[in-house]
Amino acid sequence: MTRPLLIAPSILAADFARLGEEVRAIDEAGADWIHIDVMDGHFVPNISFGTPVMEGIRGVTKKPFDVHLMIAPVDRYLEAFAKAGADIITVHAEAGPHLDRSLQAIRALGKRAGVSLNPATPVSVLKHVLDRLDLILVMSVNPGFGGQSFIPAMLGKISEVREMVRGRNIDIEVDGGITRANAGDAVRAGANVLVAGSAIFKAKDYAAEIRAIRTAAVSVDV
Repeated sequence: MTRPLLIAPSILAADFARLGEEVRAIDEAGADWIHIDVMDGHFVPNISFGTPVMEGIRGVTKKPFDVHLMIAPVDRYLEAFAKAGADIITVHAEAGPHLDRSLQAIRALGKRAGVSLNPATPVSVLKHVLDRLDLILVMSVNPGFGGQSFIPAMLGKISEVREMVRGRNIDIEVDGGITRANAGDAVRAGANVLVAGSAIFKAKDYAAEIRAIRTAAVSVDV
């Protein structure tokens, strides 16, 4: 099943002093989704932002909010993020003991459900929850910091995920160190959603950078 290529700029790399303007800018520059990295200072080392910030920018764009919850425990916050405007809610497989329950809760809220895997987490943890999934997010860096370099070994992991979900209606997303230089490798391995933060927000021209990443990604044979 061929899935559309989507670019999801991560606002973790945006200028927080003008976040609404930054979200509007990437929308106009051609972003498909808006990727929102939520960090709690517990599951990961840093703290980013929560539902008030999401609510504040929800009116700026109609693009889907791709919300990546790097928090633990997570279940008690799912409803709040759904109400704040999330379209896709992704939880970490490592963040709690009841992954199946978390995914059921997300879908019961009317949202698309995703699972994220840290670099050292095996793909096998997904085997018994595939029917609950709309998205699998492969972390290509260790979560908690922006601006890290892509871990090449994650290309093999993306390929494992592709084989596991073959024929299913599941997006494969990759997050961490994505640039125009490695976007093609990620797509060739099996990803169809590319999260890029620093590569886009550090560029002088957001639209040109999104186009460059998209061009690099679609020019490969998969």
